[in-house]
Amino acid sequence: MTAAQNPLTPEPVTIHVASRNLTTPTRALAIGAHPDDVDFGCGATLAKWAAAGCEVSLLVCTDGSKGTWDPAADDAELIATRQAEQRAAAEALGATGQVVFLGWPDGELESTLIQREQVALWIRRLRPDVVLGHDPWKRYRLHPDHRHAGLLVTEGIVAARDPKFFPHHEVPHHRPDAILLWEADEPDHVEDVAGFVDTKYAALTAHTSQFESTMKATTSDEMATFRARMEAKLTSAGRAAGVEFAEIFKLLDDL
Repeated sequence: MTAAQNPLTPEPVTIHVASRNLTTPTRALAIGAHPDDVDFGCGATLAKWAAAGCEVSLLVCTDGSKGTWDPAADDAELIATRQAEQRAAAEALGATGQVVFLGWPDGELESTLIQREQVALWIRRLRPDVVLGHDPWKRYRLHPDHRHAGLLVTEGIVAARDPKFFPHHEVPHHRPDAILLWEADEPDHVEDVAGFVDTKYAALTAHTSQFESTMKATTSDEMATFRARMEAKLTSAGRAAGVEFAEIFKLLDDL
């Protein structure tokens, strides 16, 4: 089997390292399209910051109601399950902030003024120094929720930082210091996450409803393969950045 055929050998990572390891923020907010997206995208980074005293909060844009291969699954039960799983995953990461669910239907998220106002309000309420989210400009992205969630991060920050946007909010405007976008085609920032691989895995495995569909793992052997695949991705990113394990991002810090 060649490296290209081996599922445990991820595609080589190319990164122009412009910055490494942000100073641990006082507060961080990670915004994902679905329950589990944050844990995949930046779970180890959040765990590292939480261990250093950062108040970590999560905001999930959709209800996760399409996250199953069972067409007969009850939507309300799945929504409740996925919220409970996300709270358990946040606890596994050591997050001490809030876990917020906007509740938009899975697969139907939009980046309109309605959603932008909601995101801006939570940025103002939680006052994060760093916001993390999907890169909305990733090429050839299939899932619209990921694209719209990424746009809501960037557009929500613009609205949150400027006082003339949504002045009826009963909370002051807030300008974060930086945005970290995961899944970027041209990452330029590295977070060394050695020591937090196990924590990321613990958070991901809190999402038990996703074992079959997202993780392709319903047996112990398949879970071992999933873990190896996750570690291989962190190792590949680390190798490109000169560390053992890394999560990599596009950094925007001129906000």
